[in-house]
Amino acid sequence: MVLTSCQHHAKQTTIETPAPQPLADLLKSAPGETNVVKLKNGLTVLIKQDDRFPLVNARLYVHAGSGYETPNEAGISHLLEHMVFKGTKKRGPGQSARDIESVGGNMNAATSFDYTVYYVEVPEERMALGLDVITDMAFHAAIAPEELKSEKEVVLKELERGEDSPGSMLFKTLQGMIWKGSSYEWPIIGFRDTVRGLTSEDIHNYITRFYQPQSMMLAVVGKVDPDKVLAEAEKLLGGLKNTRPVTPPEPIAIPAKGAGPTVVTLPGQWNKVYLGAAFPIPHAASAKCAGLDLLAQLLGGDDTSRLYRKFKYEEQLVDDISMSAMTLERGGMLYVSATLDADKVEKFWTGLTAELAAFNPDEFTDQEIRRAKLNMEDSLFLAKETLSGLASKAAYFQFFEGGEEAEQNYLFELNQVNRREMRTLYREFVRPDRLSACVLLPRESKLTAEALTGIVAKGWPMDQTVAKAADVATGGGEKVVDLPGGGRLVLLPDATLPYTALSLYFAGGDGILTKGQAGLAALTARALTRGNLKMTATQLEDFLSDHAASMSASAGRNVFALEAKFPVRFTDDLLPVIRQTLTAPAFDSAEVERARQDQIASIKSREDRPLGLAFRHLFPFLYTSGPYSMLHQGTAQDVEKLSHADIMRFWGRQAMHPFTLAVCGQFDEKAIESWAAGLANTMTVPGDVYDFVTPEWNTKRDETFHLPGRNQAHLLMVFPIPGQTDLEDSARLELLKAVLSGQSGLLFRDLRDKQGLAYTVTAFNWQSVRTGFTALYIGTDPDKIDTSLDGFKRVLADLSAKTLPEEELTRARNILLGDYYQEHQSLISRSREAASLMARGMDRDYAEALINRAKDVTPAELRDTVRKYLDPAKAYLVKVMP
Repeated sequence: MVLTSCQHHAKQTTIETPAPQPLADLLKSAPGETNVVKLKNGLTVLIKQDDRFPLVNARLYVHAGSGYETPNEAGISHLLEHMVFKGTKKRGPGQSARDIESVGGNMNAATSFDYTVYYVEVPEERMALGLDVITDMAFHAAIAPEELKSEKEVVLKELERGEDSPGSMLFKTLQGMIWKGSSYEWPIIGFRDTVRGLTSEDIHNYITRFYQPQSMMLAVVGKVDPDKVLAEAEKLLGGLKNTRPVTPPEPIAIPAKGAGPTVVTLPGQWNKVYLGAAFPIPHAASAKCAGLDLLAQLLGGDDTSRLYRKFKYEEQLVDDISMSAMTLERGGMLYVSATLDADKVEKFWTGLTAELAAFNPDEFTDQEIRRAKLNMEDSLFLAKETLSGLASKAAYFQFFEGGEEAEQNYLFELNQVNRREMRTLYREFVRPDRLSACVLLPRESKLTAEALTGIVAKGWPMDQTVAKAADVATGGGEKVVDLPGGGRLVLLPDATLPYTALSLYFAGGDGILTKGQAGLAALTARALTRGNLKMTATQLEDFLSDHAASMSASAGRNVFALEAKFPVRFTDDLLPVIRQTLTAPAFDSAEVERARQDQIASIKSREDRPLGLAFRHLFPFLYTSGPYSMLHQGTAQDVEKLSHADIMRFWGRQAMHPFTLAVCGQFDEKAIESWAAGLANTMTVPGDVYDFVTPEWNTKRDETFHLPGRNQAHLLMVFPIPGQTDLEDSARLELLKAVLSGQSGLLFRDLRDKQGLAYTVTAFNWQSVRTGFTALYIGTDPDKIDTSLDGFKRVLADLSAKTLPEEELTRARNILLGDYYQEHQSLISRSREAASLMARGMDRDYAEALINRAKDVTPAELRDTVRKYLDPAKAYLVKVMP
């Protein structure tokens, strides 16, 4: 079953189910909405109203298919799909189908590589019956040994029938070649020996392993009352328990250089020749899918496509030819298939090889591209004419791609694909060294695999193709390049997505302000990207939107930054605009005034929120010198006084400092180096070095703010710690923070779970180069502030008095590592980390070094760290009271 990667966009509501809230209160849905509810056990329920027909289509998805099997159990997913129809604990063999068909419904099941689905369509008034039947089949299948024995014979007959189909034979052979060494290698139906060897115990163990609520989804689409559907789902599925963790599968890696071309021939009793050729491509979640889908459509998607017109219509070498992009959860293939006469194979194969070798997407006309995109969009919407098609698409994209918005994202990406991107993708994936081909020949044919391989080697030189592909690669490994004036360029290639993230950091920010200029760095950052000397603010906004790009500036207490992210195909358009913004910002008076009013609004908004108020005033309370002692955004009065000339003078000083530029994603290394060097030559004044000062701490240790009319009180208990230059103690303090924070942390377990003092209680660290602090935070009732403070002291006293068990440290280490990778998945997060650290004079791998050092921290060292730094007698206390 091949699925497209699109789904129509609709309003979607996601609700986490808190206990013990009544079910009726969880969903308040308007007609046509899609509601997504997560039950307490992690099972997802998708409900979509569609009143076109008096029907309900329900589907129960399990995140397990043939791709989750071991080699010895190949085919077990498919065999289980058969066995659920052979009786459950409360329904005999065939009774499930009878129950559904007797009310005018129909039902079935399907197994794919990545999932199994049980589905039913019934009259609207029989919704409860439909849900009961499919959940009963999925969780209570009898798997009686005698029924299993007979059903194996049915499956083996199905397997044999597939071997009689040339299309099935081609695909099975190619999947074993393209995905060799992975669980996609074997057919969904399995092999004779593995199917024969499966037992009832094997199937029950398989169900136990994979039929976990957290890995399942119920989708109900049609004329439904969402509240009733959710109540039924809760009744049938809410009591299920998860018994094992679920590990997301890893994508199949595509080798930089393939071992091909590989061609196999399979003689048989065929009247025609059936030929398949395939190339590995990325998985379904890859941003490259839209471009590959368009390539496949243009080359072989219909009768107007390039290969069809050439080899079918003009040269009449084939009966039929097509090309498609098949993408699964972990990998995909670009698949060309053709049917032809035996006496035309060599001529066709020579012509196809030459066509693939010489192909250039620049040859596609605007009309061809528009037509292909239109037809692809049309096919997506036509699939939703039926409830079954609508349910299938909505469910698939919620289950695998996070929601129905996947279609809108896909269509946007599709409409942005241009010739340049197609050329890049073609060179990357359509290469002779990655070619696998299978040819089903009539038994009397003398054509050999060696001869067909030779045709490829002669007509499609591999070295030349790989060299072309290298032109669009990401420039090899990571590297750091010195820039004129003392700056540095950090290149972080990542070929996963066709995007470039750029982070440019200066040391400075609030640190180069003088007395009375509080808020100036922040105001300059707000104004910087509001137009340049070539574009007004609105023109710049439109330009960025037209190129699916973003650009923003920010200021900190020691840094000033500009960041951008854009599709790599627009690099030549974006780099000049970024340069113009940095070297010739407009600072238009009207835009500066808008920025000023935005900043004042932000100040007032933060002062309205208890935590906003606390954190806004935290640094000026803790520190009495350096950039930390001022209000970062200033006061409303401060900002009103800042002039256009102040902004110009500040930017003049800031822009002269050497910068660190980090670029992550896909990019042309030489072009980026040249652009960065030119920018540095224009902006940087050599010798202008920023000094990171060591600030003085306040002698006052208590501060209370009041926000009348609020319900909660907030408490911060703050402890001075060293800056980032002390790696040893920083690692211990990070581990300690992980011990204390989170829902499994000591603070949460004690102050919330045991004492019920708060909804939120946590710990966090803040560090700069030469200073830092650890803070404990709780939001609680005003009359519980003292009790909460005593709770903090008690937890710290326990940590100071005795060592923690090793399992607590193991949990904390896992949290550090998991948080790091979760927070550094995006391209911009990685470019930001490198640029910000190096602008501060730190190694760009500082965070990884910190985590690695934390692995070796002992319980005794952690206890000593608490004694050294987290002394309640030396703490600073900040309270926000009603």
